[in-house]
Amino acid sequence: MIPIIYGTHAGREKILKQRGYAEKEYPQALLEKLHKTFGETLTPEQAVARILFDVRARGDDAVREWTRTFDRVELAHIRVTQDEIDAAYAETPVAVRDAMELAASRIRVFHEKHKPKSWIDWQAGSALGQRIIPLARVGIYVPGGTAPLPSSLLMSAIPALVASVREVAIATPPKIAPAILAAAKIAGVSRVYAMGGAQAIAALAFGTASVARVDKIVGAGGLFTTLAKSQVFGAVGIDGLYGPTETMLIADDSANPAWVASDLLAQAEHDVLATAILITTSQLFANQVANEIEKQIAHLSRISIISQSLSSQGAIIVVENLDEAMELANAFAPEHLCLLIRDAWNWVGKVEHAGGIFVGEWTNEALGDYVIGPSHIMPTAGTARFSSPLNVNDFVKITSVFSVSAREAHDLGERAAILAETEGLTAHASAIRRRMIPNM
Repeated sequence: MIPIIYGTHAGREKILKQRGYAEKEYPQALLEKLHKTFGETLTPEQAVARILFDVRARGDDAVREWTRTFDRVELAHIRVTQDEIDAAYAETPVAVRDAMELAASRIRVFHEKHKPKSWIDWQAGSALGQRIIPLARVGIYVPGGTAPLPSSLLMSAIPALVASVREVAIATPPKIAPAILAAAKIAGVSRVYAMGGAQAIAALAFGTASVARVDKIVGAGGLFTTLAKSQVFGAVGIDGLYGPTETMLIADDSANPAWVASDLLAQAEHDVLATAILITTSQLFANQVANEIEKQIAHLSRISIISQSLSSQGAIIVVENLDEAMELANAFAPEHLCLLIRDAWNWVGKVEHAGGIFVGEWTNEALGDYVIGPSHIMPTAGTARFSSPLNVNDFVKITSVFSVSAREAHDLGERAAILAETEGLTAHASAIRRRMIPNM
């Protein structure tokens, strides 16, 4: 089911080919569906552009029409009422609400610890500093897909609220699971819109009669959501463009093969395109994990998705030593990197690229999806080379503050004027020199 690959060279070839930096071809079934919907041959990018243009031009009417087309739902109202949110909260089992309350508390505590602060440095009548200003209005996309994800709402809304964003709005596809609305209530979000896909991103980016225009859109989603985010960037900010989820585990023979197998299965459960990769220094351990996967999968509910994911995207790679394993991990730059090895903390400093590092075999990635604390919205597709997990900084902006005294304006002026003249900007030089006080 899951291929076993031997050697660093073969392993590198597998993971970098899989990384898929080259443009991918879209499934023929998707292209045929688009042709049927639009009446002409369009790429997904072109289809999304049409939807964005339509929503920008026709607002709520377009949102309702595209929701009817793609979701087969007739929206009586786009915004979910507070009564509906309260009713969903009451309908959600107490045990589920308690679990979400625990998760919300831990997420809030973690993100409070690195909330940025404004500062001013005063020196002899001059001052330099930064003002940290929360974004006024943020839109968060919460996927519907094949399973409701209230955890994603908590993981994205709570950092925004910690950052003191004035208005946090949730967009999620219609037929909303009660648990998602309960999560909105627990997080403290009252503005929820029943809309998904590109039409949701368009409504958030441009505004409609029912949907207030936001300053930034965050959250993961499917193909159309991601393409829409890329096309509205500039009109609004975005946090990033997320691909299918991915986990890489590094394990030696000290790890529990049953636990490692369960971690791979949990990752593969997300999506047929989800990536679950194990790198190990032990051939015997690799075989034990593969056998455990065969045993455990029979008892899981999403066996078809898991099987496709592991056979096409998954791998067990056997290498000579942990240095080779870490080299492969840094080349892949995984969303999640799990260290299930002896003295795991000694290897944390060797990680150069990862969205999150899960240290020790008690710290499984599935636990991090829900209740450990850091947001589970992390960079995918190799973007951990330059991107960070969703955090409070995604919901604030920095404004620089400048103030110089007459003395400092005089002392700095001549060299600034020289630089201005070097650039051919004589008006800049003149403005600077007019403030230089003779004989100071």
